[in-house]
Amino acid sequence: MSLTGTPFLYTLIALSVVAVALPLLVWSRLRGPRILRAAARVLMLMFAQGTAVALVFVAVNNANGLYDTWDDLLGTGTHVQQAADLGADGTGGIALDRLPRVAQKFTQAQGPGMHAAGGVRVTQLQGRISGVNAEVYVWLPPQYDEPAYAHRTFPVVELLPGYPGSAKSWYGTLHVHEQLAPLMREGKVAPFILVAPRTTLLPGVDTGCANVPGTVNADSWLSLDVPKMVTDNFRAQPAPKGWAVAGYSAGGHCAAKLAVAHPDRYRAAVSLSGYSDPIVEPDSLAAQNQQLRRANNPYLLLRKAAVPPPVALYLSGQPHDGYEAALAMRQEAKAPTAVHVVYIPSNAGGHTMALWRPQVVPAFRWLTTQMDQHRVGGEGKTGKGKGKVKGTTPREQSSDDSKRAALASGTASRAAAARRP
Repeated sequence: MSLTGTPFLYTLIALSVVAVALPLLVWSRLRGPRILRAAARVLMLMFAQGTAVALVFVAVNNANGLYDTWDDLLGTGTHVQQAADLGADGTGGIALDRLPRVAQKFTQAQGPGMHAAGGVRVTQLQGRISGVNAEVYVWLPPQYDEPAYAHRTFPVVELLPGYPGSAKSWYGTLHVHEQLAPLMREGKVAPFILVAPRTTLLPGVDTGCANVPGTVNADSWLSLDVPKMVTDNFRAQPAPKGWAVAGYSAGGHCAAKLAVAHPDRYRAAVSLSGYSDPIVEPDSLAAQNQQLRRANNPYLLLRKAAVPPPVALYLSGQPHDGYEAALAMRQEAKAPTAVHVVYIPSNAGGHTMALWRPQVVPAFRWLTTQMDQHRVGGEGKTGKGKGKVKGTTPREQSSDDSKRAALASGTASRAAAARRP
């Protein structure tokens, strides 16, 4: 029975009802020696407490997309078949354009949100470069199957969860496709293909989207194998122009790192409450030694770059939770690198999905602008004012009289937010 499946949740609800009803019905009716009656009552109490704890855990897990499978929860699964030393560029000398096309088999993904907005499909991908074997979830925009767009290619955004975190969380908890589909039909957001690959590749550790020879090649999995699969199977725009990566928390760290490290593979990145130094995540493989730590710090990569990478970064954060790291990145950036910092006030909420969910739409509006994409409506025509838009950074608006969701969305200015009680 799936950890995140509806049957398991309903089973726990039923058991919780039984656990409450059972003592009420039989507590005073127990017969036999006193020690046996006491033992039976203790077992009933333990059963009630156990089912209550399990139900709360499953509800929290489903709401925050922490663990996708029993193996993730128990730390017993690995998705790494080999981890060769692939060199500085992570290719191992393999020319991607010479790899034969592989047609993947996709099925309807199961779980919360997976059937909404046209449905999310899933495939099991064997990474030909990274040695990773894991699932990848793909959602196609409303225009993708319309006859008017039969010969059109679409931009792509890779979606990365935090740690611990499930690739499904962007669809099931953040509702990214449900939020964006109407805006794509109206031409307010570009019709992005949304791709969410598994990032928990080893039990009990955060790969930090790093290549660690002999352990895991997470960078190559995310930046080479997954994009190759997408371009093999869908009408996707080529890299880097049509590719971006977005993440929250540890996934935000990875998004910024991948974009800065590989400007030949990504044009833009969105980091929600991310960080620069991998040591912020105690379980990060990228923080196990100084060399890895420095090689996977996007701030240091930007600082040491011989030529500023032509990428745009959208970095949001609260004080002591991503904001200071974002400011440091902006201070270090030199053209053509562009860094847009969004200040999220402390009273907008904590490091949770509730904080990141309302930031989805502003971030994708920004991606539409920065990636110079056509914002196309659902009828196959580009209306007036809906063609290409200039690559300008949106201006922050005042947060006066804003509601909590508006503050969390990134439309609040720091000065105005500071005046709020």
